[in-house]
Amino acid sequence: MSKGIRESKLTWIYAVLPINIALGPVGTLIQLLILNLHGSVIDIGLAITLFNAVSIPSSILWGIATDRYHKRRPVIFLSYLAVAGAIGLLLVTKTIHGIDFLYAFISFFSAASATPLNLLIMETQLKSKWTSAFAKLSMMSSIGVTLGYLLGVAWGDFLSLYLIMIPLAAFSVASAVISFLTIPEPTMEFERGMIVLVRRSFYERILAFPMLFLRIPRASDFSRVFKGMRFELTREPLLLYLSIFAFYAASGIFNTSLVPSFSQARITNSEVFLVLLAGIIVQTIAFNSIAPRVEKRSLKETAVSGLTLRSLCYILIGIAAYLFTGSLYLGANLILYPLSGGIAYAAYYSASNVMVFNSLGADKHGSSLGVYSALVGFATMIGSFISGFISFYEGYYTTFIVAGLIMAAAGVLTSMLPHHGRVAT
Repeated sequence: MSKGIRESKLTWIYAVLPINIALGPVGTLIQLLILNLHGSVIDIGLAITLFNAVSIPSSILWGIATDRYHKRRPVIFLSYLAVAGAIGLLLVTKTIHGIDFLYAFISFFSAASATPLNLLIMETQLKSKWTSAFAKLSMMSSIGVTLGYLLGVAWGDFLSLYLIMIPLAAFSVASAVISFLTIPEPTMEFERGMIVLVRRSFYERILAFPMLFLRIPRASDFSRVFKGMRFELTREPLLLYLSIFAFYAASGIFNTSLVPSFSQARITNSEVFLVLLAGIIVQTIAFNSIAPRVEKRSLKETAVSGLTLRSLCYILIGIAAYLFTGSLYLGANLILYPLSGGIAYAAYYSASNVMVFNSLGADKHGSSLGVYSALVGFATMIGSFISGFISFYEGYYTTFIVAGLIMAAAGVLTSMLPHHGRVAT
C-alpha cells in the first residue's frame, strides 16, 4: 500500500495548530455575541441548527471535490483563508442574522480540510509511520483547541468579545500561510475510500468531522439498515446506529443550551471558557489513556459506561441549573462537565468508532458510512433545533434532564448489542 510513496517531513502538520486555536472558541463566541445582541436561547438554537444543517451538504460537496481534483494544498489553503475571512467579518457584524450567516459560512469551509489532511498522512508517510503521524495530527488539533479556550479565559472579561476576532483571524491566516508553504503535493494519491480501509485514519477523520460520505446515501440504504430489526443476524447494525442517533441528538440538545444557561446563572464570559477549557483538557487526557486500550476491553461495556456517566452528568447539571446560580452552578459544571465531555465522551467515542468501523464491511462500506453520517448530521441538527425551544419555554433544567434521559436510552440500545460489542462485518 505504501509502495511508490516519496516520504516527506511532517512540517506541514503544524499548520493545524493555529486554525484550531481559532476554531476552538468560535462556537462559544457566536453564542455570546448573540446573547450580547439580546438574542434568546431560541436564536442560539437556530444558529447552531443552521451550522449543523450546512455541515451535511458541505461534507458531501468537499468530498466530491477531493476525489475529482486530487489537490490537497489548494483545498486546505482555501479552507483556512475562508475561515479567516469569516472570523474577521464577525468583528463588524452587529446583527443576529449576519452572525448566523457567517457561522454557516465557517461550517461550510471548515469541513473542507478534514479529509485532505488525513489523506496527506497516508500519501506522504510510510505505512509503518501512519499511527504516529495520525497521533501527532490529533495532538496538534487538541493543543490548538485548548489554547483557543485559554485565550477565551484570559480575554473574556477584560476586552470586547468582538476584538478577540482579530487574533483568531490572524491565527487562521497563519495556518493558511503555513499550509501553502509546507504542504507537498504527493506523488501518490489515494481516494477517500482508503480512509475507511485503515481504522486509524478512519478514527481521526471521524473525530475531526463526524461525517464522511463516500457517496450520497439512497433510500434503499436506509431501508436495508432499518429492516434489519426483523432478523437476528442483521439487527446489530440497526441497534448501533439507533444508539448513535440518540447520542448525537442528546448531545445536540445539551450543548446548544449550556452556554445560555451560564448567562442566565450570571456566570462571566471568562468563567464560561474556563468550564469548556477544563472539559477539553480532561477529554485530551482521556483520549490518550482510553483510546489505545479500548480494543483490549469489551467495546459494549466501555460504550455503555461512557453513556451512563454522560447521562448521569447531564441530569445532575439539570438539577444544578434548577437549584443554583453563580459560583455554585459554576462549581457544579467544573466538576460535571469534564466528566461528561471528557471521560464519558472519550470512552463512548473510542468504543463506538471501532464498532462503526467493524460494521462497515468490505462490500457496502460506502452506503453504510453514508447512513451513519446522515444519522449523525440529522440527529445533531434536530437536537440543536429543539433545544432552544425547550429551554425557552420549559427552562434549562428541563432541557438537560431530557438530554440525560435520551442519553440513557442510547445506553440501553447499546447494551442490547452482543457482549463482545462488535457488529456484523
